[in-house]
Amino acid sequence: MRILCSPSGPEELIMSNNHRPQPVQFASLWCESEPTRQWTSRSFALLLVSILIFFNSTRIGAQDDHAAPDLMSMSLEQLMKVEIDSVYGASGYEQKVTDAPASITVITADEIRHYGYRTLADILRNVPGFYVTYDRDYSYLGERGFGRPGDYNSRVLLLIDGHRMNDDIFNAALIGTEFPLDIDLIDRVEVIRGPNSSLYVASAFLGVINIITKPVREQKELTASGELASYGTYKSRLTYGHQFRNGLELFLSGSFYDSAGQNLFFQEFNSPATHNGVAEKCDYEESHQAFASLTYDGFRLQGLFGSREKGVPTASFGDSFNDPAARTVDARGYLDLSYDHKFGNDWGYQGRVYYDDYRYRGYYPYDSASDGSAMVMNKDAPVGQWWGAEFALSKHLFDKQTIIVGSEYRDNFRQSQTNYDVLPYFQYFVSQPTSNLWGVYAQDEIRLHPSLTLDLGLRYDHYSTFGGTTNPRGALIYQPFEKTTFKLLYGQSFRAPNAFELYYAGQGQEGNPSLRPETVKTSEFVLEQYLEGNLRFLVSAYYYPVRGLISQETDPTNGNIVYQNSEHVNLRGIETSLKKQSRSGLEVGASLSLQDARQLGSFALLTNSPHVLGQTNVSVPFFKRKLFASMNLDYVSRRRTNAGNYTGAYVVPDFTVFSRATRHWDLAASMYNAFGHRYGDPGTIGDPEDIIYQDGLTYRLKFAYHF
Repeated sequence: MRILCSPSGPEELIMSNNHRPQPVQFASLWCESEPTRQWTSRSFALLLVSILIFFNSTRIGAQDDHAAPDLMSMSLEQLMKVEIDSVYGASGYEQKVTDAPASITVITADEIRHYGYRTLADILRNVPGFYVTYDRDYSYLGERGFGRPGDYNSRVLLLIDGHRMNDDIFNAALIGTEFPLDIDLIDRVEVIRGPNSSLYVASAFLGVINIITKPVREQKELTASGELASYGTYKSRLTYGHQFRNGLELFLSGSFYDSAGQNLFFQEFNSPATHNGVAEKCDYEESHQAFASLTYDGFRLQGLFGSREKGVPTASFGDSFNDPAARTVDARGYLDLSYDHKFGNDWGYQGRVYYDDYRYRGYYPYDSASDGSAMVMNKDAPVGQWWGAEFALSKHLFDKQTIIVGSEYRDNFRQSQTNYDVLPYFQYFVSQPTSNLWGVYAQDEIRLHPSLTLDLGLRYDHYSTFGGTTNPRGALIYQPFEKTTFKLLYGQSFRAPNAFELYYAGQGQEGNPSLRPETVKTSEFVLEQYLEGNLRFLVSAYYYPVRGLISQETDPTNGNIVYQNSEHVNLRGIETSLKKQSRSGLEVGASLSLQDARQLGSFALLTNSPHVLGQTNVSVPFFKRKLFASMNLDYVSRRRTNAGNYTGAYVVPDFTVFSRATRHWDLAASMYNAFGHRYGDPGTIGDPEDIIYQDGLTYRLKFAYHF
């Protein structure tokens, strides 16, 4: 295929080979001069058809399940065993989502396979109230109307098996192809909305994403998988798992990913001096991932390493346009030793000690003479290293109360940042601070009545950079009927300024050591209703007043970017979702989120804040569940850009066919953005593009062989 870009319509612009020996295929991108474009009548019809499929499938599924027990006549205990998901990350121990003090979504490994999700970002963009922005380098997560491009996902806590993945420089949660864990190793993803600083230190400002890896007992001993996708993209994985007779479990996995990328057209550089706006061989990508786990008698030693190199085609931060040397490199790894043990029926202990490492390299070629005669490579080289320890002790009292007390310590013994020109060498700044933090917390779940539970939490944290802070949370959970749950939630949280915001002073940016933590106090009401036919209905209404928000600003004296506690923001909204999971394998879901995110006293929505989000998912089994045909569809309303323009609203459907053809083979074929809809995301402050357009129609073929 070719890239088709024109101010007025489709016409052939360019077809070229990629920068590597293997052939490359290009997506069809429609590049128009209008900054916004309303979604088409075809997309609207597709959305309506999907909703009709949902309700029709619900009726069909009920008929298919005639042999299943009558769910309406079951006790709550029986019902929970059949259809209610469990969650670990909300309270620090496993509980049903109906008992957890939060609004929760759980995505399983089956859903990841059936819907063809390629990255953690793909998973999260299909969670009610979530959306993802991609700037052709990193993926940024938006939640409940708040999604600043360039935020590095610092307001969401990301965990892998309880291990914190946010680094000690940017406080970033990597969710795209830069995420260091292979997506096929995920057993489930727990999305826990709302603040949780009473249990987790910082970062749990807007929510917690807890990723649970697959246990060895669910794996074949040896599995090999491969992928072939658009843009000359290839991926391979080899996984080995074994459970020994003495109970020792060993799990090893390694993955390799390579993509030649595509040639891209940017209207902002459409002149002969800048290659007529075409960035060639600048969208490449390569990553490596390794994971190891050793488990025995409550002990688990886990190691993870992932690295990714990504070409940056957007000429961000003043880079030279159409230069393949512009790229970023992320490397993230950790070692984690944990212990989980129950003493009798009433006591439990959890503890861990860990070491983490994060390294970033940013390569920014620029012309110091502004006429192409003096090209210079500027380099960013942050390095973060830290270790920590944490423990928690739990006690069950008389089957009516669960008490948890815990503590955590983290030593950020290296938070190095430097920026310099390579040749001729010139150092712009170097910063080598260190910091530490410690915290203690207590949590108490009290069964006031068989149908009424009170959940309380309190945490105190002390940061060497700014001092101490205390944050409570509370939840009142009422279950008047077996299948009906009401939750009234309150939480208080904070996010401390990270080392990048405090100290970075490279070209075009200055540090601000006087930054203070931003704070939020949230209120939320949740209704969860389980209906006949394995149908779950959830509605939640929330209010998040965020104060002292740390935001990128422009220093009027020199034009540099600087972070300030400059904004007060109110987030309000309503989320509704329906989900059906039939015993026949049929799965259908739909959600609608109405979001209102504004600065205090302003009538305009925040930048990159859609007012409406909608998702629809359908997965239909065939041939005794040997074959699944699935569709997921995302609707995102228009969003305001940094320049005050608007991206167009869009509906994007993805289709996947997955087959477990034999005991040994898994096969899958996927089409993403199946109708080639043209849509874009807002650019960040450092991007010359106000709107960055996304991929057209792409495909992926995948196979796995289990030995």
